[in-house]
Amino acid sequence: MSPGSGASTSRDGGSFDTFFEGWLVRHEHYLEELLTAQQQCREYQGDDVKDLITKVLSHYQQYFEEKSRVAQRNVFLVFAPTCLSSLECASLWITGFKPGFALRLVFSSVQDLSQEQSERIERLMEETKVEERVLNDELARVQESVAAPPLLEMARKQARRMNVEGGREEALLTLRKALEEVVAGADLLRMTTTMKVVEILKPEQNVRYLTAATQLFLNLRNLGLQKDANTKG
Repeated sequence: MSPGSGASTSRDGGSFDTFFEGWLVRHEHYLEELLTAQQQCREYQGDDVKDLITKVLSHYQQYFEEKSRVAQRNVFLVFAPTCLSSLECASLWITGFKPGFALRLVFSSVQDLSQEQSERIERLMEETKVEERVLNDELARVQESVAAPPLLEMARKQARRMNVEGGREEALLTLRKALEEVVAGADLLRMTTTMKVVEILKPEQNVRYLTAATQLFLNLRNLGLQKDANTKG
């Protein structure tokens, strides 16, 4: 490991943790707005609903942009984020939510889909499954090509700034670059899938969908933090 890389890793991880804390505060605020819009849909004007949807999507985009900056500096940090609970980490698919799961959430949160909407979502699910398999295969190929140890093991070592054996240094650099591309591809699939869902749904349906997604994120986090606290206690 090059001199100073441990300090750099610490700064990168700490910077993202700080961003994430502020992002969570805004996340809870947007959930309140979404719930209000959902409960008072008659009082909300069409433009107000569209503006809220745009703000929520921008909020998620900010997360991906910050995560991308961290990944470009040290991709291992996004595979073992210190700001997430053990449960949240266990639920990750290539450092984030699985796009197919987000699509299944549509059917459980939006009960008034038209036949055309349902068919479009189902087609999108099939297309997304193919893309997910491609990324899964690419991730497996990356590890095999550099004879890397288990990815999570390396991620934890890097996140904790542990030294890597000298013979691994070149393989580590190759692995980093390849993983950056896989993570970027997975994040792109996440965002494009979400945007396609938003295009298919009506504004009022999007409010229900985004409310469910936002609540699910916070529920998983709260449950994970509680489990970690109980384990330590």
